[in-house]
Amino acid sequence: MGFREAVAVNKMSAEASLLFRPPRRAVGARWDPRSSKNLTRINRRTPLISELNITRIDTRQDDLGAALAALRAKLSPRGDVVSERGRQLTLDVFGAPLSPQQVVSRICADVQNEGLDAVLRYTQQLDGADVTAPTLRVSQQEMADAHAAADPQFLATVRRIRDNILEFQTAILHQDHVVTRPAGVTLTQRYVPLRRIGICVPGGAAAYPSTVLMTAVPAKAAGVREIAVVAPPTPFGANNTDVLATCHEVGVDEVYRVGGAQAIASLAYGVDGIAPVDKIVGPGNLFVALAKRHVYGEVDIDSIAGPSEVVVIADDTTRPDFTAADLLAQAEHAPGASILVTWSEQVLDATLAELNRQVATLSRSALTVQSLQDFGALILVRDQQEACEITDLIAPEHLHIATDHARQLVAKIRNAGATFLGNHTPVALGDYVAGPSHVLPTGGTARWAAGLTANDFLRSGSVIEYSPAALREVAADVQMMADKEGLSAHRGSVDIRLE
Repeated sequence: MGFREAVAVNKMSAEASLLFRPPRRAVGARWDPRSSKNLTRINRRTPLISELNITRIDTRQDDLGAALAALRAKLSPRGDVVSERGRQLTLDVFGAPLSPQQVVSRICADVQNEGLDAVLRYTQQLDGADVTAPTLRVSQQEMADAHAAADPQFLATVRRIRDNILEFQTAILHQDHVVTRPAGVTLTQRYVPLRRIGICVPGGAAAYPSTVLMTAVPAKAAGVREIAVVAPPTPFGANNTDVLATCHEVGVDEVYRVGGAQAIASLAYGVDGIAPVDKIVGPGNLFVALAKRHVYGEVDIDSIAGPSEVVVIADDTTRPDFTAADLLAQAEHAPGASILVTWSEQVLDATLAELNRQVATLSRSALTVQSLQDFGALILVRDQQEACEITDLIAPEHLHIATDHARQLVAKIRNAGATFLGNHTPVALGDYVAGPSHVLPTGGTARWAAGLTANDFLRSGSVIEYSPAALREVAADVQMMADKEGLSAHRGSVDIRLE
């Protein structure tokens, strides 16, 4: 059952019409009474596209729990949802209607057993690219040429963003901690960088140099020496000038033309030409997410990511045109979940009117409309407290508190990957320039997971040192615990040192 169906189930048509009623007129004065321009903008109904049919929930009368559960199920990487093109490609390659999870298991097993031959075969079959062993790795000359060909202003932007990320990630980097006790006890919690990590950079529908920055730069801040980037052999992936130029600029010299599950398996198991890594990070499609789950334990991973999400909390002071722009920025990921939570019905209506107006101007308008209608929601709550409770239930990847006194509200919310405060802090700042990584927990996992940081590229271990006197001081406690647990050799390892 879909998200809208879950909300409207067992309701009469009159009640359903309340869920999807059109925006009201004359609401602009509540959010900016001084601006006649803004008031006109809200009142005008722009007929550029048909009216958006976004799920609308009123917590005073609708089954919020069922609606949120349905949305979360649709956004999670469960492994049983695939496009018609994906189904046909699966039949063509494997000769059977395998599920995405079965496809990933087959690919990973083949790469583990056959090595590079399987990687190149699947790259040709799934991506239609004739990559060979000599062309698998992007050459140093190609990297340098891409850097030389890149727009100088783009490279200047990359450098500024790199510096922002380094400043923040270095500031939060764990340092060794030493605890000493009398009689000669020294306890150290030690942090060392991982030796080698792999980064997935998507390259299907668009190029993402920002992913290179938000993953490689934190790893560099942690002191990782070897970084291998994998990206599909496409014009938006490993063959993209901006992506290669960004890698070159931040000091990444290993880039491989391979994507999908075969890329994850290559990094995890190692093949001829690609050495295995200790950790894999970075976003990707469903097959990448499932492959990361499959190899976890062989290597570490950052997360099993689903589609992007945002929750915007708004009040009477929030500008609906800003809020609509924030919701559209997530929806254009397609899929992307864009959810408005507010206790102001006027702001909700005005935001819907702005969505209708703004979406028609986007370059990915059709995909954005589909994403809004499949995964978006406008939730009218009773008050601020209920808004915080609902946000904690959703545990969004991105949370934008666009209200008056936003800092007071954030103190009441525990679960969010990254939080943005005020009307002048759009999520795009975190996506691109602020400094914290934009690799964040999705699908409600912000209840227990956190965004990627430089500390995720450190391995922590304890170092313990006792003097003879310190050993004698605690020997009786060791002996007692060893006797209680029936581990005589444990006790013996202390007793022999006391003789």
